[in-house]
Amino acid sequence: MASASLTTGETRFDRFAETASRFVSQASFFFISLVVVSIWMPTIVLFDDVDTWQLVINTATSVLAFLLLALLQNSERRYDHALHHKVDVLAQALATVMRHQVEADSAAVRRSIDELNAAIGLERKV
Repeated sequence: MASASLTTGETRFDRFAETASRFVSQASFFFISLVVVSIWMPTIVLFDDVDTWQLVINTATSVLAFLLLALLQNSERRYDHALHHKVDVLAQALATVMRHQVEADSAAVRRSIDELNAAIGLERKV
């Protein structure tokens, strides 16, 4: 029996990226980050050199930022895809309604229908 997420093409990585995206957008992630920095600040006494002390936090935050960027890009890509799909469906429905409403001699409405149909899936053509 396939789960709903597998039938929509969502992978384990997609689910992980979505969970991570939700977590890092919450206040708890901000406060955890604030605590980490607060704990790191007094560790200057453990290092002989300020440059080494800064390198420790800079390296850790750079690696974390790089990983989060990959996860957030995945979530954004899936969101954009879903949004474009919704817009395409709405445009197609509007074109169908307009097609049923058009009178045989209404050129302006026909042009609007053609423009609307041409815009469907436009983001994939660009």
